[in-house]
Amino acid sequence: MTTPAAYNTPTFDFDRPTDRRGTGSYKWDLSPEGVIPLWVADMDFRTAPCVIEALHARVDHGVFGYERVPAEWYEALRGWFRRRHHWDFPREWVLNTTGVVPAISAVIKAFTTPGDGVALLTPAYNCFYSSIRNNGCRAVEIPLVNGSAGWRIDFEALEEALLPEDVKVLLFCSPHNPVGRVWTKEELETVAAIAHRTDVMLVSDEIHGEFVFSEHPYVPMGTIPTADPDRTIVFTSPTKTFNLAGAGIAAIIAANPDVRAKVDRAVNDNECCDINVFGVSADVAAWNAGEPWLEELLEYLRGNIDAARSLLETELPGIDIAPLEGTYLMWADLRGVLPKGLTVERLAAHLKREHGVWVAAGTDYGAAGEGFVRINLATRRELLLEGLRRFAYGVCRAADEKR
Repeated sequence: MTTPAAYNTPTFDFDRPTDRRGTGSYKWDLSPEGVIPLWVADMDFRTAPCVIEALHARVDHGVFGYERVPAEWYEALRGWFRRRHHWDFPREWVLNTTGVVPAISAVIKAFTTPGDGVALLTPAYNCFYSSIRNNGCRAVEIPLVNGSAGWRIDFEALEEALLPEDVKVLLFCSPHNPVGRVWTKEELETVAAIAHRTDVMLVSDEIHGEFVFSEHPYVPMGTIPTADPDRTIVFTSPTKTFNLAGAGIAAIIAANPDVRAKVDRAVNDNECCDINVFGVSADVAAWNAGEPWLEELLEYLRGNIDAARSLLETELPGIDIAPLEGTYLMWADLRGVLPKGLTVERLAAHLKREHGVWVAAGTDYGAAGEGFVRINLATRRELLLEGLRRFAYGVCRAADEKR
């Protein structure tokens, strides 16, 4: 396999319309005609040109049999983390599977038995709940604290929740989906130290790691000195970063060989070991040559964040928008806007049906999400602002009608 040279054009057009309807898009083809989908977490931007070139080259080869992940894929992954995040891990630490969600399910399977507890900080990514449930385990929820300083971890509550012997895994999200926090190095050190003291497996989903918009950089859990290398697992993938969710492949990074053996066994038991033939080519190109595209994407998303906040705070007074430190997912508090008795689930359905905009109800991310919505900002700005105008108008009308 050869990696195409870096794409030399200095500017990429993120305002270019791309019609995704009729392509099998989960995001768009599930949305009724005329509805702007701002819910599921994929982007509406064409991926980096170097990735498209690599995929064309792979298609031109014409044979698409079972794919063995080559050394080139592992080296591209390692090079990316060395350059961008100062983490140099050996090739032997890395396993691969079809995606981060299958990896989560495999790790739960490997280190729990049905009935065990799996802890998570809530509100939490909705697939965490399904992975826990599908393995016959129970979710141990530790609510994040939302105050004047933003969202933070209640470390005392976390340690108390992890103390029982039947709580075996802490599912951690860094940066956090949906509240948008980028955990500081000090916060990560405290989480890792608590996991070590309570002897749980610390499992860190870091798929949103490249989307950071604060003064705090994304810090891989694998670089944290208090993280027990024998009981820490990191998940990563370029699928979010380069909009490649349909060409799924993900990395599972673990230092301990016994841990890797158990995870590898669970990956095979769950039949999620055969990776996408196009994912390998896409990933290698993205990691080796995609940084110029990514840097311009981040600048465009910063503009979307600022524009979205300005519009919503002007047209929907009373909304409380959490500072978006990481991810491209805005977490908005509507509790100061909506009248008592109107749930966000009902609101989201009303907005979709009557006002042509689809946002995610906060309760999709657990009971702690009541009163909140999650809004995907990763689309061209003109479309985003039209969707947000519909959202603001619809919320105001719903509130008026309820009174």
